[in-house]
Amino acid sequence: MTASKSSKIGGLLLAAGGSSRLGHPKQLVQYQGETLIHRAAKALIDAGCSPVIAVIGGEIEGSTAELKDLPVQTVLNPEWHTGMSSSIASGIRRLIEIEPQIRGVLITLCDQPDVTAHFLACFINQYSEEQQDIIATDDGEVIGVPALFSSGLFDELLLLKGDKGARQLIRNSDKVATIQADAVFSDIDTQEDLVRLQDDQQLP
Repeated sequence: MTASKSSKIGGLLLAAGGSSRLGHPKQLVQYQGETLIHRAAKALIDAGCSPVIAVIGGEIEGSTAELKDLPVQTVLNPEWHTGMSSSIASGIRRLIEIEPQIRGVLITLCDQPDVTAHFLACFINQYSEEQQDIIATDDGEVIGVPALFSSGLFDELLLLKGDKGARQLIRNSDKVATIQADAVFSDIDTQEDLVRLQDDQQLP
C-alpha cells in the first residue's frame, strides 16, 4: 500500500542509539532476513515518504552499510548520547534543507520491527484527508510513535530536550488524532526483548 502523493511527507528514522542495555547494536539485529535499520527505512520508503532521513550515531559504520542500497539520506548526530530529542532536531534540520516545502514528517524508530509500510501509509493518507497537526499510534498501551507531525510543529520539534523525544509533544497536545495498531509495537531494548523477537520468528 502506497500512500497518497497529494501531501508530501518526509520520513524520519531514529536509529542513533547506543544499545547499551542490549549489549550490541540493535540496528544490526536480523529480523525476517534483514536488519532492523534496513527494515524500518524500507517501510518508510514503501509507505510513500520522501525524502527519508535516517539519523545515526551509536553505530555508524554498520548502519551506513545497511542503508547504502536504499534512497535514504543519513545524518550523523554527534550528540546522540544526550537523548532522542537531539536526533529529532538533527533530522528535521536536514529535512528542511532538502525539501523546504515539506508538509510534514513521519517519525519512526528502528527497533519496532512489527511496523509495516501498510501501517505507515495510513498516516499519510489520513493527513492528506484531514490535515491534523499530530497523528500518533495508539497500540492499546501508549499513544506515541510512529507519529506524523505537520510542518507547523517543526519549531517545537527542534526545541525538544532529553530522551523522551516526540512523545513529549504528543502528550502535551490536546489535539492528537490517532491510528489504532493491531498489536503493541514493542521496542527491542534488552536481551529478553531480543529473545522474544527471535521466538516470534520461529512461529508457524
